[in-house]
Amino acid sequence: VLQHTYKPEMTNTSFSESLTNYKRRSTIEVKIGNIPLGGNNPIRIQSMTTVDTMDTEGSIAQCIRMINSGCEYIRITAPSIKEAENLKFIKEGLKAKGYTIPLIADIHFTPNAAEVAAQHIEKVRVNPGNYADKKKFDVIEYDDASYAAELARIKEKFEPLIKICKANGTALRIGTNHGSLSDRIMSRYGDTPNGMVESALEFLRICEANDFYDSVISMKSSNPQVMVQAYRLLVARLKEEGLKPYPLHLGVTEAGEGEDGRIKSALGIGTLLEDGIGDTIRVSLTEEPEFEAPIAKILASRYENNPYATSTIKNEEVFKNYHPFEYQKRASRTVSNIGEGNVPRVIADLSDLEFKNAESLKAIGHHYLSATDKWAMSDTGADYIYTGSRPMDFMLPNGLKEIVNFETWELLNNQTNKYPLIPIHDLDELVVDLDLIFIQATTNDLQDDILLGRLKGMKGVLVLESSETYSYQAMRELFLRMMSLSIVIPVIIKRSYNNVSVEHFQLFASTDVGGLLIDGFGDGIWLKAPGVDKSVINSTSFGILQAARTRMTKTEYISCPSCGRTLFDLQETTAKIRKRTDHLKGIKIGIMGCIVNGPGEMADADYGYVGSGKGKITLYKGQEVVKRSVSSEKAVDELIELIKEHGDWLEQVV
Repeated sequence: VLQHTYKPEMTNTSFSESLTNYKRRSTIEVKIGNIPLGGNNPIRIQSMTTVDTMDTEGSIAQCIRMINSGCEYIRITAPSIKEAENLKFIKEGLKAKGYTIPLIADIHFTPNAAEVAAQHIEKVRVNPGNYADKKKFDVIEYDDASYAAELARIKEKFEPLIKICKANGTALRIGTNHGSLSDRIMSRYGDTPNGMVESALEFLRICEANDFYDSVISMKSSNPQVMVQAYRLLVARLKEEGLKPYPLHLGVTEAGEGEDGRIKSALGIGTLLEDGIGDTIRVSLTEEPEFEAPIAKILASRYENNPYATSTIKNEEVFKNYHPFEYQKRASRTVSNIGEGNVPRVIADLSDLEFKNAESLKAIGHHYLSATDKWAMSDTGADYIYTGSRPMDFMLPNGLKEIVNFETWELLNNQTNKYPLIPIHDLDELVVDLDLIFIQATTNDLQDDILLGRLKGMKGVLVLESSETYSYQAMRELFLRMMSLSIVIPVIIKRSYNNVSVEHFQLFASTDVGGLLIDGFGDGIWLKAPGVDKSVINSTSFGILQAARTRMTKTEYISCPSCGRTLFDLQETTAKIRKRTDHLKGIKIGIMGCIVNGPGEMADADYGYVGSGKGKITLYKGQEVVKRSVSSEKAVDELIELIKEHGDWLEQVV
C-alpha cells in the first residue's frame, strides 16, 4: 500500500497560490442543486438545523428562518433510515412554500441512511472516521497487506453510495473531524493533521477511481491550530498526488457560544480565508442556527470584491523558513517580560481617554479596592497600558507597566515602570540606553532593508503595524524576513479598527492577529478600536490568545452547536456549566449533545459531559468514561465532583 507521508521540504508553500498577497485558491466547480460551489462562485454560507428531523413542520420553519438569515445550504442530521426518508418531505414542504435551497444530509455510522438520503436531496456528508469504521480507542498493528485489506473493505462499503450519487446528481462532502478519526487511522498516522488528511484522501481516491468528482472536503477540529494545519496540508497533498482541486468546506467544530465561539471560529476560518482557502463556511455556535449565517457572512465579506489584491511585498524566497503544517514559535530574545519563553503580552490602549484614574483600569482587569487601598487583578488583566502623551499620575498596580510617547517620557520626573514609544525613523536622533524601549514601525517602513537592519542588535521591542489591505500577508512575510536575517527582537502585533461594530471588531481582529499567532509569530497583542468599549477590547485580546493556544487564561468550553440528535437543552446546560466552572483557568470542558459528538469530537477536552440517552449523561476524564447513565438533574454536580477528584478544582474567589 502506498503510504502518503507529509514531506515538509516539498510542501511548505504549496498550500497557497500566493503567500505574498491575497489570491483565492482555484478549484473545480461542484453542482449542489441550484447553487454551485467552488470555481468562480462566491464563498457560500451554510448552517445546520437543530430541530428533530422527524418534526417535519418544525424543520421547515427553522429552515426558513435560516434562509432569511443568509443560509445558502442547510444541513440536516439523518442518523437512521427513517430520518433519511423524512428529508424528502422536508424538501417538498420547503418547495411548496417557494424555497428551493439545497439540503445536505449529515450521516454518521449508517451507510444505509446515506444511500437513502442521496436519492432525495442535493448533497450527503459522510465522516470517514465512522462511515465504515468503528471507534473503540484500540491500538491496532497493521502491515501493508492487512492495511490494504482494510482499504478494500472500505471501498466495498463506500462504492454503493458513490453509484447512487452519480445516478441522482447528488454531491458528497467527505468531512474529516479531528476527534473522530478511526482506530485504523490513529494506529497508523496518529492523532495528527496528517492522519486527518489521509482519512479523507482514502475516500477521495475511491471517488476518483469511480469517476466521481462532485466532492467537497472538510478538515474540522475544535482546536483552530490543528484545523488550519490540516486544511493547508490537505491542499498541498491534493497537488502532490495530482488529485483535482476540490472545493473546501471550512469550520471550527464545537466552537462554543458568545464571544468565545465567534473568536475561535474567526481565528480558524479567517486564517484560511487569508490563505485563499475556502469555498463554503459554517460557523458552529451553541446558539440558534439562524445566528450563525450572519457571522459567516461578515467573515466572507472581506474577500468578496477583491479576489486578487495587490501587495507591496516583494520577497517570496523567505518562505523556505515557513512551517505552515506545524506550530513552531519564532525565536526572539527576552526583553523584560516580553519574548522568548514568556506568554504573549496584552497592551491596552488608553491614550484616547480624556480622564485617566484608577477606575479607568477596571475595564482592563485591574480593580482598585478602596476599602483596603489595594489592587486586585483578574486572570485577564492587561500587562501594559499605552497612555500616549497623557500618562497616569498615580501609582499603578504591581506588575502593570506603562508605555508613553518618547517626547512625553523624557520630561517625566518619575520614570518608574514607564517606558518610551519611539518611531523607528527617529532612532538615529535618539540615544536611549534602557532595559525596555518600544519601537514603532509599519510593514511598509520595514521594506527598507536599512531600517530593518537597525533592529538586529537592538534590545527593545518592536510594535508592528500594517497599512496593507491584507495585513496578514504583509506581516507574515516580514516575520519571515526577520527570521532569515536572524533578527530576534520581540514583536508586538498592533491592529487598529475604525468605525466598526463590536462583532466586526472581534471577527476581524481574530482573523488578522490569530493567524499570525497560529504560525508562531508575535510576542504580544495591541488592539485599538475607537468606539468599542475597553473591556470588550481587553477580553477579545485574551480570547484571541486563548483560541490560538498561546496563552490560556480562562476555562474553555468545547460545546457542539446542537442538532436533531441532541438529547438535552444544550444552550441551557452550557450556561449552567459555565456559571459553575468559568473560574477554572486553563481547563477545557467538552459539552456534547449526543454520542455522535462524544469522546471523539471533544478529543481536546480535559473533561466531558455527553448526552447518552433521554435524561442520561455520560461523564468523561479525557477520552475515558468515568460515569455512565448519570441523571441530567445531578450531572452538573457530578461533573464538578469529578473535577475535584482529579485535583483541577479551585474555589471561586468572590
